[in-house]
Amino acid sequence: MIIKDSTDIITNYDAVIEECRSSGRPIYLTKNGHIDSVIMDIASFRRREQSLDAQRLVLESYIDNLMGISTYTSDEVRFMMNRVLKRD
Repeated sequence: MIIKDSTDIITNYDAVIEECRSSGRPIYLTKNGHIDSVIMDIASFRRREQSLDAQRLVLESYIDNLMGISTYTSDEVRFMMNRVLKRD
């Protein structure tokens, strides 16, 4: 976990953003000694959102299956996940 004081984003913006990009990890910013905010580069944020979308689809499919609403073949699940992850 990368933790920095919130003043770092003001005084060292370029360095903090470069650390976000190079590490691919979020940076937690503190204010008055407590974690207040989180920043991350846009590429990492988009990957995280895609991953969460894919997990949501899998969970919804699993719940549907448990409830007897519908079932999906492995090919259908793969297609849905690739669509969410924007792969062909």
